[in-house]
Amino acid sequence: MIKLRFDLNFIGLFLFNKNKSDTMKTIKNLGLLLLGLFAINANAQTDKTTTSKIVPEKNYVFVATTAIPTNSADISNVLSKMNGNTAGGSISLNGSNYELKITPDSVIAYLPYYGRAYTAPMGNDDGGIKFTSTKFTYESAKTKKGWQVTIAIKDTKDNERLNLNIGANGYAALNVSTNTKQSISFNGYIAERKQKN
Repeated sequence: MIKLRFDLNFIGLFLFNKNKSDTMKTIKNLGLLLLGLFAINANAQTDKTTTSKIVPEKNYVFVATTAIPTNSADISNVLSKMNGNTAGGSISLNGSNYELKITPDSVIAYLPYYGRAYTAPMGNDDGGIKFTSTKFTYESAKTKKGWQVTIAIKDTKDNERLNLNIGANGYAALNVSTNTKQSISFNGYIAERKQKN
């Protein structure tokens, strides 16, 4: 009886709510949440055995699907003024080719950057987080839920530090910090790196 009353009250909030804009916002947010869950589920690229193989071997690609700037309030303020308003704390990167390639002898980054830089870029190609490194340290540790990877880049001017939390099924979160910009996080997934013929 109590459960039935709760369910009827919950449904009544939607049907008999005098403030229709709040109801529409709630429905819109639930729809976006469900759409996001389906999109994340469609992108998983590895299984547990593949993940356990490629992370210690340093043979994978992190594909970024969402950027989460540190200063999300300022970013949201700017984005809300643009056409196609995507206000919120994250920026969708679906359909882009933003990635971080890890091999035994190199780390190659091609990622966007949203946030505050402490120094101005000197050229047209200095925007974002773009580098190729052959001098780096790579530490990986198995955790209860997957892997914790720490990469310290030694041969770039920004001295990037990359922290990658990888779930057993390949979902991953990357945090990039440098000495010239605010840190930024990315959500995405890892995939086994394709070998060149």
